[in-house]
Amino acid sequence: MTTDFERIARACHEANRVLTGFAEDVPVQPPWDECGEDMRKSCVEGALWALAHPEATAEEQHGAWMKDRISAGWVFGEVKDAEKKTHPALRPYAELPRATQLKDAVFRAIVGAFRE
Repeated sequence: MTTDFERIARACHEANRVLTGFAEDVPVQPPWDECGEDMRKSCVEGALWALAHPEATAEEQHGAWMKDRISAGWVFGEVKDAEKKTHPALRPYAELPRATQLKDAVFRAIVGAFRE
């Protein structure tokens, strides 16, 4: 059974896939039904955090994502590699390219639209 926050996470994931193609910052993830459990869990955690923090900024959303990824053993790396757990966005929000920052803003906007 799919919960509401899982549907929100799926919508965020699919939008993120489109924006990743635009940003070209990391490889585009597969669709929700084809991506790994770790990716789905990360999206669900992000959606839950956004729902619990409706006034947070995109920068704060990114910080929460970083904290979650770091606690799962991920580190900064120039290239995203799920096996090595490296990701180029594991750095302060202000250091991210604008196109990458946009993904956090859109993620929050999607969660907010479901909240209304």
